[in-house]
Amino acid sequence: MSAPGEQLSLISPDEPSHAPADDAVRLLLFNAQHASPDRSRRQAAWVAAQENADIAVFTEVSSTHGGDALITALGERGYATVIASQPADPDYRTVIACRTADAHPVQSPVAVTPHRAPAARVTVGGQDIGVLGLYVPSRGPKEHRNVAKRAFQDAVTEALPKLDAAFPDMPVIGAGDLNVIERGHQPPHKVFGAWEYAFYDSFQAAGLTDAFRHLHPDKIAHS
Repeated sequence: MSAPGEQLSLISPDEPSHAPADDAVRLLLFNAQHASPDRSRRQAAWVAAQENADIAVFTEVSSTHGGDALITALGERGYATVIASQPADPDYRTVIACRTADAHPVQSPVAVTPHRAPAARVTVGGQDIGVLGLYVPSRGPKEHRNVAKRAFQDAVTEALPKLDAAFPDMPVIGAGDLNVIERGHQPPHKVFGAWEYAFYDSFQAAGLTDAFRHLHPDKIAHS
């Protein structure tokens, strides 16, 4: 799909670098860092070349020309489905791109700034998978940032127990940039408040499993 205002290239779309797997969910997270149009196109090319990027979740995508260029370039690079909401006011957004055409947008269960929390139903090997992309606010003046951050985190926390209703009879993956670290992280970061750690804990409280910690229970990862 193309974004409004972004003209499709006259060059024939590239063949996908890798065919989507039908026996595994291969997902890649990528922080676009509000890239310019040229850089966005390079990002799309790099992601499309990664074998494990059948589903790519992009965070910190601009709502202007850079984001539009990324959406168009992903389509040209073999991503048959690109889900990206345009915010009413300038803001970063989250984009879900899938190599398969058997992927469909679902109404986001997150009520606050839902363009930061797109949702999709993706079919892999006959199995439906729910995907919720997340990008928690982090930039801007401290006072405004914390207000926006807490409002979004509260909305996500409220939505997590409702994921079974949003994605009935299927496993769900929540992926993105939460802009918080786990309790006991080394080295410690005093910038995070108790309410932010409570947000992190809400995922486990809702029955979700930290995939990284499941695979690496003792690893100390830099953040």
